[in-house]
Amino acid sequence: MTTPTRALLDRTGIEGLIPHRPPFLFLDRVVERDDLELVAEWRVPETADWFRGHYPGNPVTPGVILCEHVMQTAAVLLAVRGVSFAPEDGTPVLARIEKAKFKRMVRPGEVLTTRAALKEQVAEAYFMEGKAAVGGEPALELRFTLTRTKPTL
Repeated sequence: MTTPTRALLDRTGIEGLIPHRPPFLFLDRVVERDDLELVAEWRVPETADWFRGHYPGNPVTPGVILCEHVMQTAAVLLAVRGVSFAPEDGTPVLARIEKAKFKRMVRPGEVLTTRAALKEQVAEAYFMEGKAAVGGEPALELRFTLTRTKPTL
């Protein structure tokens, strides 16, 4: 198992930036950031409920959860850049996902280290790239677009 790196942001700091909460918050800490990229870590919990059915005796983190983890990393990047996801400002949502490549299975207890990068912004559309790895071994690469909904208040 990988030893976690010293955090720039912990879960409390992350929860101050994006609206996701347990059990649907898939980030533990932010370990690096600059203006266009952010690196986060998440230890996949051994007790995650999805492992009961995906797959009994051979637990694998679902690809959709891995994608969500990368997108949450990207939402934190946008938030530290000044994009607000407060209820009065809108909710971060996925507008497009493309070129997702799954490179390896991710097992319970493994630590994902994930880099999200802002590639382009057009109005309220943020074109992103993400890469997740376990112990330096690539697990997922994808391109996607995030935006935010209009406020519901």
